[in-house]
Amino acid sequence: MYINNEDFEKWMAKLSKKLSEIGQDIKSLINTSEVFSEEEKLLDNQDLAFLLKVSFRTLQRYRTSGKLPYFMIAHKTYYRTVDVRNFVREHMDSQTWQEFEKQADSSKST
Repeated sequence: MYINNEDFEKWMAKLSKKLSEIGQDIKSLINTSEVFSEEEKLLDNQDLAFLLKVSFRTLQRYRTSGKLPYFMIAHKTYYRTVDVRNFVREHMDSQTWQEFEKQADSSKST
């Protein structure tokens, strides 16, 4: 496949613009004195699915039903540990809650 210089330069300009936008987003997060508190940890889908021993589809159902608060950064889903603890406390059995607390506490110490 052949790309002429003009098309290549257009693509490179688009790429450069997008990288600059991402860089500005990162700078704004770095320059913010406090985005989350020190003790608060974020979990992504993989972390939470492992901790709760559920599938990604189950997490999606919890999000869609409004039971599990989440937010997205660059098309990736994240959960605040405070929200996850509340969700587990309200919607899971006591054994799941105890296992989650034990795993969450052990991950804090590392």
